[in-house]
Amino acid sequence: MHWQKITLVGVGLLGGSLGLAIKQRRLADEVHGFVRRTASIAECERLGVVDHATLDLHRAVENADLVILCTPLAQMPPVTEQMLPAIKPGAIITDVGSVKGSLIRELEPLVTSVDAHFVGSHPMAGAEKMGVSAARADLFEESVCVITPTADSESTAVGQVEEFWRAVGARPLRLTPEIHDELVSRSSHLSHVVAAELANYVLSPAHPKEQAMLCANGFRDTTRIASGSPEMWRDIALANHEHLARVLGVFIEDLQEFQLALRNGDQKTIAEFFEKAKQRRDQWCGQTALSLPE
Repeated sequence: MHWQKITLVGVGLLGGSLGLAIKQRRLADEVHGFVRRTASIAECERLGVVDHATLDLHRAVENADLVILCTPLAQMPPVTEQMLPAIKPGAIITDVGSVKGSLIRELEPLVTSVDAHFVGSHPMAGAEKMGVSAARADLFEESVCVITPTADSESTAVGQVEEFWRAVGARPLRLTPEIHDELVSRSSHLSHVVAAELANYVLSPAHPKEQAMLCANGFRDTTRIASGSPEMWRDIALANHEHLARVLGVFIEDLQEFQLALRNGDQKTIAEFFEKAKQRRDQWCGQTALSLPE
């Protein structure tokens, strides 16, 4: 499908990468970007991520066939309210947010009130680097993109959003918003909390100065994602707090069992802990492709 005008609301890593992918694959006649700083206009156009960047939200959104919300999660509801008068009837609004349930409950009624369609989506792609300068046209290639329709979603719009993500190289996977939020609370949100706590604890100034000198590649790899945007991860943790708090509790219980095995010198339990982890991760790494619907 070819779009006449696609608007990216927020042009950072994800928005910029989408702009590059759309332009490289010629998916739209025009790509517009809404930014918040004057300096970002020149930067976006210099990097070629959009055709036109502007500080005027209504101008960015007017006559757009597809609008993609790429702001931090907490900014999506207020920015959607602000752009409602400029959304043309029949337009499709989607997003790249990491939490879907609470977001869709807010955004879907707003968008449908102006005779447009909202379809939630979440590309499982990103990096610890922030900003449009880190954007890459291939960021979404071979990544899973979760599409989260509701009972009120218009089927044609859902299909067009899936087709869009497929066109930028992603593999669409359809889930309910509730199941999405439960699954990513384990695989994505918990991982960030663990990486952040490792960085907080191990690199604490309370430890001897030699501590940091003994942090090698394993520590660097394990804590890489702790360098992500604190604002973004604050929003994600709060938006998915119920699921994240529950899985964090289970995770802590598992660690307490391992701690007890250490105190008891339980060689069998300790060996099984590491063996099971290796087996499960090796099996996951060996899965070269997920069975996803085309």
